Amino acid sequence: MTDSPESSNKPATQAVTSGRRKEWTGAVVNPPVWRASTHLYDSVAALRSGLSSNADGHFFYGRRGSPTQWSLAEALTIMEPGAAGTMLYPSGVAAIACAMLAVLKPGDEILLTDSSYDPSRSYADSFLKRMGITARYYDPLIGAEISKMFTEKTKAILLESPGSLTFEVQDIPAICAAAKKAGIVTLLDNTWATSRFFPAMENGVDISIVAATKYIVGHSDVMMGAATTHAKYWTTLRRTAQQMGQVVSPDDAYLAARGLRTLEVRLKQHEQSALKIAHWLKARPEVGKLLHPALSDCPGHDIWQRDFKGSTGLFSFELKDGDEQSRAAFIDALTIFGIGYSWGGFESLALPVDPAKHRTATDWTMTGALVRLHIGLEDPDDLIDDLAKAFEHYNNSLL
Repeated sequence: MTDSPESSNKPATQAVTSGRRKEWTGAVVNPPVWRASTHLYDSVAALRSGLSSNADGHFFYGRRGSPTQWSLAEALTIMEPGAAGTMLYPSGVAAIACAMLAVLKPGDEILLTDSSYDPSRSYADSFLKRMGITARYYDPLIGAEISKMFTEKTKAILLESPGSLTFEVQDIPAICAAAKKAGIVTLLDNTWATSRFFPAMENGVDISIVAATKYIVGHSDVMMGAATTHAKYWTTLRRTAQQMGQVVSPDDAYLAARGLRTLEVRLKQHEQSALKIAHWLKARPEVGKLLHPALSDCPGHDIWQRDFKGSTGLFSFELKDGDEQSRAAFIDALTIFGIGYSWGGFESLALPVDPAKHRTATDWTMTGALVRLHIGLEDPDDLIDDLAKAFEHYNNSLL
């Protein structure tokens, strides 16, 4: 897949052109929506020959996709330098779960960052445990010292950088170098940065995972996940997904591909607006710690500065004198920001978060109430006004 001429283009061009093969688009710009469960053959001989290839671009059965899904998978592969292929899943959690199963077996152990997305922790602590697979957690700032945690049973590491609640930036190259030396596979939840701001495989990652629901789709109307890997793990990743019946609908693939075409301009706007709002928040007397990887006091900022090509719209901040009630007053007073899970869409969101509930390897010492913001594509000045009014309600709730 990466032999495509688009692979040599710059990222903004790749987002627009990748996956648009002439045989898939015909005379139109976008690959049409191919809705099909059954693929027909001209003869029994052709039916038999279909068994000889398990690759995108070859019709077989609807579960293996059609040009609509293939084009999106190819585009995501081209945008991750060093990748051999991408599998699509019906959610980000499905992508994480299936990628883990592709590289683990009963008796193995996986290390997860203590800042992991809660569904990743839940999956590791429950489903994998029932499979006879042990999960242990590590300090996200451990770096190369992670090698001291390796045992003969350690077969995989799940990284998430930055963490989606607390935003510690991990030294991924150092962790991956230690893992490779020990023969351990590395999986990265790269949803926050995408391959645009953090090319995972260039930094040593074996399997890069995104909840495409977020920035790839970009419009809060599709659930999807994707896992991209290099040649060593591609066959295993693909077969595991197929054996588990993982497939995305062509309609969802079409919408995700349409979102991908504007990824570059959206990410730049998310970044610009989020930085403006983060700096404004930092000057507010009500705000304690501000957790944004591009700001100097965020844990791992120096690593972000070294390894990342940009920042996106998701970050957290502390209401330093706040408790659950006053935080709720603040969030409830917002009118432009929605209250809801997820992020990466065009709309801004606010969410109360409590990281202490999800820590086992490290202690969460921040005493104020934490709020996570996703900065959407609205005018940042309007968002600042919305936050300023919410601070009035917050301050009144403390009286």
